[in-house]
Amino acid sequence: MSGIVETSDTHQPDEPRLVPGRACGTCMMCCKVPQIDELNKPAGVWCQHAINGRGCNIYDTRPSPCRAFYCSWMQDAGLGPEWKPDRSKFVVYVQRNGVNLQVAVDPKFPNAWTKEPYYAQIKKWARQGADGGQFVFVRIGPRMLVVLPDRDADIGRVDAADQVVVSRKPGPTGFVYDVTVKRGENPPPAASP
Repeated sequence: MSGIVETSDTHQPDEPRLVPGRACGTCMMCCKVPQIDELNKPAGVWCQHAINGRGCNIYDTRPSPCRAFYCSWMQDAGLGPEWKPDRSKFVVYVQRNGVNLQVAVDPKFPNAWTKEPYYAQIKKWARQGADGGQFVFVRIGPRMLVVLPDRDADIGRVDAADQVVVSRKPGPTGFVYDVTVKRGENPPPAASP
């Protein structure tokens, strides 16, 4: 089994089902941690249109990925208040391919995802999803890790033009996973000052 993983970070769900009573409020992590190609915004830096504590300066004309985006905390009642991105310091969402999970971490808190109760749940998602070809990716700015059932693989910098391929083969104690990065030709967008 192998899967090619899309590296664009923003997700465009068809019709999100939001948890009643939940709201973004002052949380603006989705304006910082994911890559937004339409705004030439790299992962892990604040969007140029974000106004701290107030929201998006171009809210009425924001691009479609921003309009369609809702994090998993807004859609999954099973994720408690500790999973709200401004509290956890990362945003969990389904990648554009509709299969893989992305954990986009605030680079100021690069280990936030490894703390409990987060890490145990992230590892559980990795174990449950791998058999069906669903993988969990952790992005910390340009750096990416793959959370696999048997280990966490730090694959370094992964750019939008790159493809991540996860494969598995039988081993003496279960499946052994391999991760490779096929480098694309497009250079990464420059970070804004």
